[in-house]
Amino acid sequence: MSLLPILRFPDPRLKKVAAPIERIDDRIRRLARDMAETMYEAPGIGLAATQVDVHQRLIVIDASETRDQLLTLINPEILSQDGLQICEEGCLSVPGIYDKVGRAEHVVVRYTDLEGAAQTVDAVGLLAVCLQHEIDHLQGHVFVEHLSQLKQVRIRNKLAKQARITA
Repeated sequence: MSLLPILRFPDPRLKKVAAPIERIDDRIRRLARDMAETMYEAPGIGLAATQVDVHQRLIVIDASETRDQLLTLINPEILSQDGLQICEEGCLSVPGIYDKVGRAEHVVVRYTDLEGAAQTVDAVGLLAVCLQHEIDHLQGHVFVEHLSQLKQVRIRNKLAKQARITA
């Protein structure tokens, strides 16, 4: 396994819409393992393939406190959502930036697992937020797009300044 480089906002590759995965093979299984290792090392609770510049519909999530409940979702699709919760979100592609975002409180997501079996997950709370956040990535969206234009400009400026300082 190996750590993968994570794209940083506002990298235009984060805007690409991910393609469905047609076949689950060793390449996809290796990608899922590498993504999980990258997510845990970062550390984060979710990572979409888009964030590591692979534009296929694959996400890994572990929103458990014990960090031992890895979910690998291939071609995830939100079947239903209801309610509203406001949570502070962050993102491995937008390091150091956190802000409140409104998301559905409850979601049901259909996906395929690494063995090719159809699955559903019925989620509330943090897991529901994480699923919506990572599925957004597959659709070419970053959480800051849920914020006002002013906040987006400030975030871009802050990240540009951080990049100049570390360069």
